[in-house]
Amino acid sequence: MRIVAIYPGTFDPVTHGHVDIVKRAANLFERVVVAVAKSHPKGPTFSLNERVALAKTSLSGISNVKIEGFSGLLAEFAKIHQAHVIVRGLRAVSDFEYEFQLAGMNRTLIPQVETIFLTPATQYTYISSSLIKEIAALGGPIDEFVHPEVATALYRKLH
Repeated sequence: MRIVAIYPGTFDPVTHGHVDIVKRAANLFERVVVAVAKSHPKGPTFSLNERVALAKTSLSGISNVKIEGFSGLLAEFAKIHQAHVIVRGLRAVSDFEYEFQLAGMNRTLIPQVETIFLTPATQYTYISSSLIKEIAALGGPIDEFVHPEVATALYRKLH
C-alpha cells in the first residue's frame, strides 16, 4: 500500500523546525503533501502564494514531498489527496491540548485518516513562526532558524 501523509499548517513562515518534521515524515511515508493553509485567524504575514513558494524553496531537496496551498477544510483536502495520515508537530506539552482537539475533530470528519504526532529535533523545539517574525520585526538575526531566502523575504516584508 502506498501511504500518503499530509502535513498541514500556515507555515508563516516555514522554519527549520517545520523542515525537520517534513524530513521525518518523508522517511516514514511514500509521499508527503505539505498543505499550506490559506487562512488563519491571526492573518498571515505572507500571501498563500508566497508561503507556498518559500516552502518549496526550503523543502527542495526532499524528493517525495509535494507542496500545495489549500483553502477550506483539511478533511476535504485529505480526501482529494487520498491521504491515510495527517502529520502534526508537537514542540512542547503546551501544544498537545490544541493538537488533541484537532485530531479528535479530524477523526470525526474523516475517520479513515489517522493523525500522528512527530516531535522535532531538540534544537528546534523552541522555534515558532511567531517568534521568528517578532525577532525579524525587531531587526534580530533569524538565519539559524529559517532558510536564507525565507529570512530575506521576511526582512523585506517587515521593513
